[in-house]
Amino acid sequence: MNKHILLYAKGIAMGAADVVPGVSGGTVAFISGIYDELLRSIASVPHAVGLLLRGRAAAAWQAANATFLLTLLAGILTSVVSLARLITYLLEHQPIPVWSFFFGLILVSSHIVAREIRRWNWSRAVSFLLGAAFAYWITVASPVQWGSDPLSLFFAGAIAICAMILPGISGSFILVLLGLYPFILGAVKSLDLPVLVLFASGCLVGIVSFAGLLRWLLVRWRDLALAFLTGLMLGSLNKIWPWKETLTWQTNGHGEQVPLLQANLWPGRFAEITGQDSQLWLAILLAMAGVLLVLGLEWLAGRRQQSAGYTE
Repeated sequence: MNKHILLYAKGIAMGAADVVPGVSGGTVAFISGIYDELLRSIASVPHAVGLLLRGRAAAAWQAANATFLLTLLAGILTSVVSLARLITYLLEHQPIPVWSFFFGLILVSSHIVAREIRRWNWSRAVSFLLGAAFAYWITVASPVQWGSDPLSLFFAGAIAICAMILPGISGSFILVLLGLYPFILGAVKSLDLPVLVLFASGCLVGIVSFAGLLRWLLVRWRDLALAFLTGLMLGSLNKIWPWKETLTWQTNGHGEQVPLLQANLWPGRFAEITGQDSQLWLAILLAMAGVLLVLGLEWLAGRRQQSAGYTE
């Protein structure tokens, strides 16, 4: 029971991260120690479906690790429903402290991921640089305008969900880059079932296929994959930098103007341009809180593993 409660709490943390544009639930999964099991469970879903179609329901449940997936999903959905408004409110009224907290969280998380790389060499360094360059390019890329035809919606779902399980890249931000974020948000608000079914179908196909590929890479070339993921996380910090100047705006599903393209500023320059308090010391404090939270989670995970070893 305690194990399931802890897993549910991790799902809540993943859901809270997914609500924040630019922060990935995959990052939370990695730092909380469930990333490998998550990929393995998702990649096993096609095999489990085959077992279910043959009438072997119990074997299908076990093959897909369904208890793990459903408990985690329940936490994610609980968080999205209950915390979405709070986090949206904080991002609107206290953006610098919130972004600072996530900046510290992802910065120390990238260190923890890099620490798992057994040996650094030129190939790992190249993989790291490619990951960092890709994530940085994603954060500065100009939005395009995909169509809203069925095929475009399907592939948009597949791409967005793949980004969501990668540490460092936000699926919601991918939708912004594709020019479909307001459209999908409007479909959710109006319960446009044809659009939502198409999008969800793409998500399902994308996450099952990509999870299998990512798990294969982590098994076959773990150091290279971890170096790439470390680069992704560090490259994404460009998006999470707390002090920004908004260059262009877009209209969201509620008809409100929200930032689209932004440029990073130093705290002093931010205060000069905007006339607002840079909240520098509060930002440093919140960033340190993010660092301590991740280190605390890692310490607790280590204690649990030691306890399990002693029990055995």
